[in-house]
Amino acid sequence: MKDLELGAIQERFADLVWAHEPIASGDLAKICEKELNWKRPTTYTVLRKLCEKGLLQNKDGVVVSLVAREEFYSAKSRQIIEDSYRGSLPAFIASFISQKNISAEEADEIQRMIDAFRKEG
Repeated sequence: MKDLELGAIQERFADLVWAHEPIASGDLAKICEKELNWKRPTTYTVLRKLCEKGLLQNKDGVVVSLVAREEFYSAKSRQIIEDSYRGSLPAFIASFISQKNISAEEADEIQRMIDAFRKEG
C-alpha cells in the first residue's frame, strides 16, 4: 500500500466516503456540508487530493475507495508502532496499558487473539 499520510480533516472525509460508498459526488458534497460545514468547492478539493494520493476514485461522478478502511487503519497502526516504538509491538502495548487500565474482558479478548494467532502460526 502506498504511504497514505492524511491530516485529521482528510481522515474525517475518508471516513464519510467509507461509510457511504459508493456515493455520487454531489451527494458527498451535501453530506460534507452537513457534517463538516464545508462548501462544495472544499469537498471537491479534498476529494481531488485523496484521489491523487490513490485512496479514493471519482469516476463518472461516483466516489469509491481504492483502499479499504480496515487496510488504511491497519497500515497507520503499523506505521505508528514502527515510528514511535522502533517496531516493537510489546513496547507499544506496554506504553498503551500504562496510561489506560484495561478491563478483565479486554485482557481476555487480547489473550484469545494471541491464542488464535499461535494456533494459526
